[in-house]
Amino acid sequence: MPELVELRAFCAAVDLGSIGRAARLLRVSQPALSKRLRALEALAGSRLLERSSRGVSPTQAGTELYMAAGKVLAEAEAVEALMSGLSSDQAPVRLAASPTMAEFVLPRFLVDFEREHIRHLSVGLVIANSASVRSLVSEGRADLGVAAEDPSTDGPALVETPFCEDEVVVGVPEAHPWATADEVDLDDFVSTPMIMRDPGANSRIVVDVALEPLGLSLAPPLAEIGSTTAAKATAVSEQAPVLLSLRALEASSEGLVVRRVAGLRFLRRFVLLHAGEESLSSVERDLHRFLREAARRSP
Repeated sequence: MPELVELRAFCAAVDLGSIGRAARLLRVSQPALSKRLRALEALAGSRLLERSSRGVSPTQAGTELYMAAGKVLAEAEAVEALMSGLSSDQAPVRLAASPTMAEFVLPRFLVDFEREHIRHLSVGLVIANSASVRSLVSEGRADLGVAAEDPSTDGPALVETPFCEDEVVVGVPEAHPWATADEVDLDDFVSTPMIMRDPGANSRIVVDVALEPLGLSLAPPLAEIGSTTAAKATAVSEQAPVLLSLRALEASSEGLVVRRVAGLRFLRRFVLLHAGEESLSSVERDLHRFLREAARRSP
């Protein structure tokens, strides 16, 4: 019988159409993955993949094996889930998330997952900025992560799956002059001290990156607040604008109105992170799949 790791390697290669991409997904080297595939073909006594400069595709024999292997892998995951469920002291899933995701997006998804899952899920949630979330996952101190997409990151490669989109906007107190305008003038925006998150927060990085090609930068902050909730409360008490996530302001405006900057949009995407399929337990894979699908269905 073939090993499960060989079947996973084969199915990943077929799904992605590339041995290189399959190796990155499974967090193994490309030569190691190719060795597993060759062993599987030797065991089958037949060529299973057509290889070309464009990638790989299954032969007729490979297609038949792919259909059967999918059922075997699904059964194997079910057995893993059952075995995990027999343990009364199952370790919690270690989930790291940025403040916006942890406070305004993930809670309802986790409640829905708990409601639909066949057994109780224990989640240890760590809240950190997106750069720290990436470090936690890459260092093995978190099983899953939710962080802002960062194409420029030079850290260890992680598997990234699209999660949701967001926008950084200006939260303006209702009595502030900007509240009466449809948009904030760009010159006023860059020259006015505002309430902001801490310097490492992605919301500030996104704005800085958008302003840099224009030769502009933000005025020194009126205050730097690590908590989104505290930043909103400070903006209201000080009657000063605050730079925050649209999702955070939509969830609870608390005396603030949303305003955008004329001619600019500060868009960002969030992704699910993990170190590789083989690093995840069955319940971690279940949670990853559920979060991905729940975010796709959610507005």
